[in-house]
Amino acid sequence: MNQDYQPVSCDLHSQYELLAQHRATVTLHYQDEQGAEQHFHGRVVDVYTRDGAEYMKLENDAGETLEVRLDRIDRVRRH
Repeated sequence: MNQDYQPVSCDLHSQYELLAQHRATVTLHYQDEQGAEQHFHGRVVDVYTRDGAEYMKLENDAGETLEVRLDRIDRVRRH
């Protein structure tokens, strides 16, 4: 169980799931595990739960992937 995970609102979770259903291309601004601000440009391919926390998985055109906890996302800009 991931003790420090802070669940996001149901509305926000639904928005993230919709992005995954449409495989939307986004720029994701988030905080990494050290708290540093990062960004990633790619397609949202999944939203899922693992070990008591919720995650978003993205993939870019180069085949690189990112898995980020939903509570670490600062903003999502759809393209």
